[in-house]
Amino acid sequence: MADISLKRAHQLGLPGARAAADKMAEKLSEKFDLAGDWKGNTLHFQRPGVTGTLSISETQMNLEVSLGFMLKMMRGPIEQAVHEQLDKVLAAPKAAKPAA
Repeated sequence: MADISLKRAHQLGLPGARAAADKMAEKLSEKFDLAGDWKGNTLHFQRPGVTGTLSISETQMNLEVSLGFMLKMMRGPIEQAVHEQLDKVLAAPKAAKPAA
């Protein structure tokens, strides 16, 4: 059973979702030293004490993370960091301001 399970709807389409997932994975990799690889539309990632998947579709992202014993105590901060990254990568791009 996953310790962290998140589902988010998006309007990015599959290529946009893949780009967003890659961006999120890069940021979380920097912060938590995760390594991962794609198998179809699912990113499988791991590091000692953490395993998980991020599955994407045209309209949905599903994240499942299992934490090892020692990291379960840090579930809150880890989950918060994941929420923040999802919010950032799924945010609608800001329209450029017209030149004055």
